[in-house]
Formats: sequence, structure tokens, C-alpha cells
Amino acid sequence: MRGKQYHQQLKLTAPWEKDAGYGRKLKTYRNHTKIIAQPGIVMKVLRRKRIVLFIAYFLLLVLTMLNLANYKWTKEPQQCNHQMRSTTYHGRSDIRSGSSFFGELFNQNPEVFFLYEPMWHIWQKLYPGDAVSLQGAARDMLSSLYRCDLSVFQLYNSPGGKNFTSLGLFGATLNKVVCSYPLCSAYRKEVVGMVDDKVCKKCPPQSLRLLEEECLKYSTIVIKGVRILDVNVLAPLMEDPSLDVKVVHLVRDPRAVANSRIKSRHGLIRENLQVVRSRDPKLRRIPFVICDRTSRTLRTALNPPSWLKGKYMAVRYEDLVENPVKILRNIYRFANLTTNHDIESFALNMTGGSSSSSKPFIVSSRNATQAASAWRTVLSIQQIKQVEDYCHHSMAVLGYERVRTAGEAKDLSKSLLTVSKL
Repeated sequence: MRGKQYHQQLKLTAPWEKDAGYGRKLKTYRNHTKIIAQPGIVMKVLRRKRIVLFIAYFLLLVLTMLNLANYKWTKEPQQCNHQMRSTTYHGRSDIRSGSSFFGELFNQNPEVFFLYEPMWHIWQKLYPGDAVSLQGAARDMLSSLYRCDLSVFQLYNSPGGKNFTSLGLFGATLNKVVCSYPLCSAYRKEVVGMVDDKVCKKCPPQSLRLLEEECLKYSTIVIKGVRILDVNVLAPLMEDPSLDVKVVHLVRDPRAVANSRIKSRHGLIRENLQVVRSRDPKLRRIPFVICDRTSRTLRTALNPPSWLKGKYMAVRYEDLVENPVKILRNIYRFANLTTNHDIESFALNMTGGSSSSSKPFIVSSRNATQAASAWRTVLSIQQIKQVEDYCHHSMAVLGYERVRTAGEAKDLSKSLLTVSKL
């Protein structure tokens, strides 16, 4: 119900007209013009204010457009049976550690029902909530998804929006399950190879109910997620006897992560804001963000509680790109999956190609070994030292050596990798 609006006209009376209307003679001051003296200056001030406001709004518009240009905004239940399912949580501490490629190794496996960053929906719907406060919501979403209950996505649908469909999932047009038979005729899950998002966009949108039925056909569910900041958040899920949750933690040299974040900073504006807005004052310093949460997970992994023993595996990105087939076999063995020649060839091709992308969430073929060391020739020694000072614990545990001089950093013949303590 709208309230009535009352408009009152205010008549502003100059001081020298103060007695007007009462039959009294107006009193005139000789210097009354000083009250409105120099009108040109007043107009200049007003014009300057307008210019400043215009520039501010313009900059805000530019930042918004840069953000939207790098994110593809996409819109858009029954209880499943309670059979024991093998589920893998593939996560890491930062968005730019090669996790898109790593997730693709599971997306290509015909035995895997793969979901790409489902917790992105939480971040968008609850923006600008800080990353730490959203951990509980992220865990609850994982609990539902591991049971093939996809109705959780409806909670983060726009009010009054259309029913959530398969194409409403973040990364849906790159998902082999969504783009393959029987949900779509464009591809077949058993055929290894990247899907074309332009082709997948033409797939018919399927209901969440049909997607749940497809989920139940798979014995393994893999969820790629970078928004769980600490493995301890997953403890209730890993202790749940109805689930068999394992964690594959992809890590990377924090100096390389810092370099990647700098290159893709426009695409990660919202992500950075939500992390920096954390209630933890230490996390307001970006270099600390890279390693603080990873360090907490590593401390837990070094002395694992009962719920984590045998269920946690750390994988260094540098080892993966240096020997992709060996590391892929180790990962699959840990996740109770079987590899084949096609998947191993896919991993080799993805780490030995020549193309690359600076955009977040994009998988491309490139010389990954060279890309993994790119930070050594790009970052200044001051930037390197800053990251090393904040990340010394994680680096020591994971086997990343510090550099003493700029020359040592740029000497690519010298390896900075040692044996990991995990």
C-alpha cells in the first residue's frame, strides 16, 4: 500500500524581504548583493561537481562491464536412494591454480558425474557476503549434491524466475553429462574430448528431475569447487557413513598463483571482493589470502584426524604437468577410477599444446610446464618476496623453495621444487 505524498511549496524569502506580506516597508541593505555575489564562481563549482560525479559513475560502469564481460551469467526433487556412493571433492585454495584443467580430467571420465563449481551460485545469490560466512551454505549444498538432490539449486534461483534447468548450471555448456546423450544428442559421454560450448548451448534444457535420474546412474560424483577454504569445513560430510567422500587437493606454487590472479584480475573482481570482505582482518591482505587457508588445511593433513585418514590427497600442479600420465593414474587409483589410453592422451595433449588463456575458468591446450614457471620471469623480486613472506609455511610443507635474488628466480635451469612433506 502506497502512502499519500504531500508536496509543500516552500517560499524562500531573502533577509531584506523578511517583513514582506505584513504591510511593512521592505528594508533594504546596501551590501545585500554580497549574499549572492560572484554567481559565475558558484556555477563553476556546480559544474565541477557534476563533472566529478559523471567521472565516478563512468568508472563504476566500466568496472561493472569488465566484471560482466569475464563472467557468463547463467540463470538457472526427490530423495535419491541411499546406496553407498563414491564421491570426490576436488578443491583448492585459489581460483588460478590450474583447477579448470584438473577438473576436466574428471569431466572426461565416462564413469564420473561431474559438476563444475556449483557453489558459484551461492556466491552470486548471496553477494556481497564474505567468503568465510558462506562456508556453511557451501557444505550444505555439497551434502545435497552428493545424494543427487539437485533441488538445492532452486534455493539460489532468482525470485519469480523460470524453473531451474540443466542449462542453468554454472559451466553447463562445458559439462560432458549435460551435453551428452541422453540429456543431449550433441555428444556421447564415453567419447573423450572437449565439448564446444556453442554446440552445447543448443541442447534442450532438461529439468532437474531428469538430471537427478542421470546422476543416480553413476557410481562416482566429482565436484570441482574452489570455494571451500578449509578442509575442516568438510568434516561432517566425511564422517557421514552414507557417503564415501574423498578430497583431492590441487596445490600450486603460491608465486604462480599470485601471477595468475594479477593477469585475470578483471575477471575475478567479485571473487576478490568477497574474500577481502572476510571478517578475518588478516584476509584483507591479498598475499595472505593465497596461503592462509591452504596452511590450515595442510596443518590438518600433516596430523590427520580419523575422518581424514586415507581420504585426503594433495596434488602439486607442477608434478601434474611435468608427468601427467603418472599423476593421473595416481589420482584415479585414489578415487577408485580406471584410466584408459584416450584419457591419458587427452592429459598429454592438454599439457603440451601451445595455446593459452588469461581468462578464469577457461581450459586451453598449452605448454603447461612453461606456463607453471612463467611467474619467475614476470614478477619482480619485491613481489616474489612479499608472497614468500606470507606463504613460507605452505611453501615449506609443499616443497617450494624460496629464491634469494632476482637472478636466481629468472634462472629457469634451476628447479625450485623439493620433496613435499605430504
